Amino acid sequence: MEGDTNGNAVQHPRARRQLNLDPNLSRALNDELSGVHASATATSTATTSRSGFSTPAPPEDAPPSVQATSAARRELRRKQRMFPTIDYKARVSIFDPHSEYANFRGFFVLFWVGLAIMVITAMLRNLKETGNILSFKQWPLFTQNIWELAASDLLMCASTGLDLPLHGLYKDSRGWLKWRKGGVVLQSLFQAGWLALWISWPFVRDWSWTAQVFWMLHTLAMFMKMHSYAFYNGHLSATLDRLKVLDLPIEPTTPMGGAFRYPSTYTSLHAPNEKTSELHDANSHHSKDPPVLQLREDLAMELTSPLGNVTYPENLTVANFFDYLLCPTLCYELEYPRTPTRSYMEIFYKTLAVFGCTFLMIVTSEEFILPVLESSQLRLQHTSNWIDSALIFAETVSALLFPYTIMFLLVFLAVFEYILGVFAEITRFADRQFYSDWWNSLDWLEFSREWNIPVHNFFRRHVYSASRGVKMSRPVATAVTFFVSAVGHELVMGCITRKFRGYGFFFMMMQIPIVAVQRLPLVRSRTLLNNVLFWVCMIMGLSLLCALYVLV
Repeated sequence: MEGDTNGNAVQHPRARRQLNLDPNLSRALNDELSGVHASATATSTATTSRSGFSTPAPPEDAPPSVQATSAARRELRRKQRMFPTIDYKARVSIFDPHSEYANFRGFFVLFWVGLAIMVITAMLRNLKETGNILSFKQWPLFTQNIWELAASDLLMCASTGLDLPLHGLYKDSRGWLKWRKGGVVLQSLFQAGWLALWISWPFVRDWSWTAQVFWMLHTLAMFMKMHSYAFYNGHLSATLDRLKVLDLPIEPTTPMGGAFRYPSTYTSLHAPNEKTSELHDANSHHSKDPPVLQLREDLAMELTSPLGNVTYPENLTVANFFDYLLCPTLCYELEYPRTPTRSYMEIFYKTLAVFGCTFLMIVTSEEFILPVLESSQLRLQHTSNWIDSALIFAETVSALLFPYTIMFLLVFLAVFEYILGVFAEITRFADRQFYSDWWNSLDWLEFSREWNIPVHNFFRRHVYSASRGVKMSRPVATAVTFFVSAVGHELVMGCITRKFRGYGFFFMMMQIPIVAVQRLPLVRSRTLLNNVLFWVCMIMGLSLLCALYVLV
């Protein structure tokens, strides 16, 4: 304590006792503080140019505690902080339209959990009301004529094998049975008679509607397989004839037109893909070759599979045809890509899933669809004016909205994920993209391409491209494709319900003007609105068609 000039006492702080620090730590702190003093001027100048939210460097004469805090702050920017921190970044939410997140498998699990809850709830309700766990009133329909159905289905599949000897006639004939002459006519007549026979068979045998559902779908699938096999091999037989003609001396009558390439099953309906562009590049490389040599090369390439291992007519064997029938595709190719091995556990699990989906469809039908339809039919029988009938019909449609959406999703999973997956695993069929993200569709044309890729490939190859081959314009060929698809849908609904009313045909053809409106630039740009409209029309259309075919 000392005195000032006025005699007042001035108190000085007591000297702090020196701490016994670790030598290494003390050296590090001293080096850090000395570094702070040495760079204080440069740091203060640099920090002034930073964002206003950062803390500027302390002045050179700042207390050691301030300088130590500044050094710690700078160091913590380079290493992990001891206290838990939150890492904030500029990012969007998962459901944001700009998000790139695409893994929503948890919703797939949630779907099955929700169905399990639905089944358990139905079981408890039935146990309370009837004393039984579940009611299977329709079960006798599933077992009725099951052996006759199996034998008929086996015979129907075997009858498609007539394509093989018929094609032998087309290939070896030198007269009117050649494919380009009478062969295509004979094949068309055979297919028409084949389809008429097997479609009428359930009506002759008076099968239940459950048997007709399976029969009609399988019959149409076999018909498309048979058509693709016959017409693709018919095209190859005509190509082989042209190639053999080039071995003879060239005469003025020798056809020298360009080789016709059969549409691939991997190209899009409206846009060329990489394979098409590669083929175009390959053609440009030998465009300067002599015409005969170039034509011979094009014809030989057309007769060889894309993988290069099979050449026509080496494919005309019973084993190849039987393998094609088992492959989960409707378009014939000389060769398909294959997986190295097959997983028998995958076959077991997917087969089990097929029976699980069938069980869930039966429960949904018994608990939520059939009671509504039976009640509506009884109420309609006792109505005397159209207003009450319209109200009952509207109530029926609204009651079927959710059950039919569940049925649609179960049918989709059972067919495209599990049944086709089982046959893909059995045959080691490698291309298993049987559907795309159809739930994001913006219009019905996009939906038709993405929800059922095997059928889309068939229609694109054998209906749309065939229509374009006879000089139809693109809109006309698209309309023809929709027309044939609408006839097929009406045939299925009519044979199942035994009512040919034309409702399915009408709604299918109405998709053409709807798509035309949705493709307008002003409408097309509103992606969210188009997807909402797609789902509303899908959900409404399913229950509406069911009510129309059953009640009207």
